[in-house]
Amino acid sequence: MAAPATEHVRNIVLVGQDGAGKTSLAEAMLYVSGKTPRMGTTHDGKSYLDYDAEEVKRKFTISMSIAPVPYKDYKINVLDTSGHPDFIADTLATMQAAEMALFVVDAVEGPGVMTTRLWHDAEDMRLSRAVYINHIDREHANFDTSMATLHARFGSRLGAVTIPIGQAEDFKGVIDVIRMKARYFGEGETEERVEDIPAEYQAAADAARDKLCDLVAEADDELMMKYLDGEEQLTQEELERLLDQAIAQELFIPVFVGSTIIMQGVMGLMEDICTYFPHPRSHGRFRQMSDGVTIPIDETKRPSAFVFKTVSDPFVGRLSFLKVLSGFLEPGLELINARTGKKERLGKIQVVMGKEATDVKSAKAGDIIVVPKLSETRSGDTLSVEGDIQIEPLNLPAPQYPVALEAENRADEDKLGSFLARAVEADPSMTIAHDENTHQMILTAMGETQVDMLLARLTEQTGVKAKLVPVRVPYRETIRKTAEAQGRHKKQTGGAGQFGDCWLRLSPNPGGGYEFIDEIKGGAIPNGLIPAVDKGVQDAMAEGFLAGYPMVDIKCACYDGSYHSVDSNEMAFKTAARIGFRAACEKADPVILEPMASMSITVPEEYAGTVMGDVSTRRGRIIGTDAGSAGQTVIMVRAPYAEVITYTKDLRSLTRGSGTYTLELEGYEEAPHDVMKRLVEEYQAARA
Repeated sequence: MAAPATEHVRNIVLVGQDGAGKTSLAEAMLYVSGKTPRMGTTHDGKSYLDYDAEEVKRKFTISMSIAPVPYKDYKINVLDTSGHPDFIADTLATMQAAEMALFVVDAVEGPGVMTTRLWHDAEDMRLSRAVYINHIDREHANFDTSMATLHARFGSRLGAVTIPIGQAEDFKGVIDVIRMKARYFGEGETEERVEDIPAEYQAAADAARDKLCDLVAEADDELMMKYLDGEEQLTQEELERLLDQAIAQELFIPVFVGSTIIMQGVMGLMEDICTYFPHPRSHGRFRQMSDGVTIPIDETKRPSAFVFKTVSDPFVGRLSFLKVLSGFLEPGLELINARTGKKERLGKIQVVMGKEATDVKSAKAGDIIVVPKLSETRSGDTLSVEGDIQIEPLNLPAPQYPVALEAENRADEDKLGSFLARAVEADPSMTIAHDENTHQMILTAMGETQVDMLLARLTEQTGVKAKLVPVRVPYRETIRKTAEAQGRHKKQTGGAGQFGDCWLRLSPNPGGGYEFIDEIKGGAIPNGLIPAVDKGVQDAMAEGFLAGYPMVDIKCACYDGSYHSVDSNEMAFKTAARIGFRAACEKADPVILEPMASMSITVPEEYAGTVMGDVSTRRGRIIGTDAGSAGQTVIMVRAPYAEVITYTKDLRSLTRGSGTYTLELEGYEEAPHDVMKRLVEEYQAARA
């Protein structure tokens, strides 16, 4: 396919709930356009787009895939995305690269939780929207019920541009309300038949047409006033002229209907995408980070591109998915990465369909392409000739699901670390860190499914097997009273012995960390051995006293002691200090501190009471509530971190997947007696 003009490119992102038929719609568009020789299907593992081994196994989309659909002299880049909450970051990043979001909704199930969430995200991104009601041929499917549900959920701006001829088992075609024609896609046919509207559906078509004109007229103030005054109806020419304006201005949200499995309503959808949906030049939404100015999509300007996704491929290396912002790109072109300041050479430019990549000679502004082996480039980067263009990053949801990973074979730890580093670099919805306090490798992801998928790919690509182990909560220990004790170490062997003697006073130092005070008078301990006392105390604090957790906020004074001119040395005084510290701790009322988390939980109003009750069972405190947007309640919470480590999974269960939250560790509080008792018993059992 030759590089199309910017006005002849359409970038459409398919979004919605898993199972609604997003991938089937993309596969149907590929087939009816003649791009593929057969209709790809997900359920039997023969999809062109869901080709990854994990997607075939799980039978749902995990990662964005592109279907470049040719239609007449247009190119429709259909971006098929995941409807699973664990992969929402990938979906949002893909939405950023499109001019139009086409929401695919099941005719029986209606819009699910993810559909609603992504709808509001599209609103925030000022992304034009349309709806395709799929599976209208399913048992119990009802178009009027589907439209009523959509209106109740998303407002009155939605209007049908196609309506079904029959429904459920009687469904056989659609009525094109714009052109007032009936369209049928017969089995074994490659083109739609366009005929007059059957007489029994004329009244329904007229009603849909009137509703369509009502909504579209708002795009022209003068015509709207005439229309509302009843002076005249919109002519066919006026309706078609105003449609693209109304869609681009978000005054009107078109609703299509059909069935992707039997390809009814697909050809007409493609025609309307090319005719009325926004093209890249008319709908620039990328903003410059430095001044917030919108960057127009313009093929006459110097070359620049935005990287909205990167993939680490085990065979070809890193693949960068680019939206061309300006000019045109060619192999061999050198561009500067605004983030790194380094040059990147475009070795190849490719157009992909699923996993199939085709080299192309150039790509113009507005198009979406793939460039392999950009060594320093990551998701969210901007490439340009001068390196002076940098797009504002998308505010993606932060991962909140931590897991601790270990290689089953210790010899594979380095391979595991390298794989995770590459995975995290390609996918900003995950982070990896080595916790210095608990000595664990912590992967923080969006949810359980994302972790499972990552571990499966780890084994498939590297042969390494990893296991999940419980995340160790970073408890701390401290003291509540002032206490004194002697630390005395004496050891005599055949040669030189060891002797160290120090008196220590421990006192609480809330918020002050560790503080060591030298109060020795008269040389009771030589100055050169005082640092050994300090080091011995710090070593003992690192080991903990009650349950092996590091001790914090303690002031330690060394105020007396004695030494031997021959047998005293640093090792002896470090040992004496450890003995004295533990003896003083025993009298200083030691306690365990638990880390606290500040949370902001956003849920639909109907789940607020359930979530607040659940928070209470986790020893959490409700700090306050606030009204969010679109019927949401925001609950501010402070809770023990140990109780909410896996809250991602629990909140989804409580709210049927509609709740979200943010979490930050914020300080420590004294753990309740039963928690301390359990931790001490577990520690003692482990030592035994």
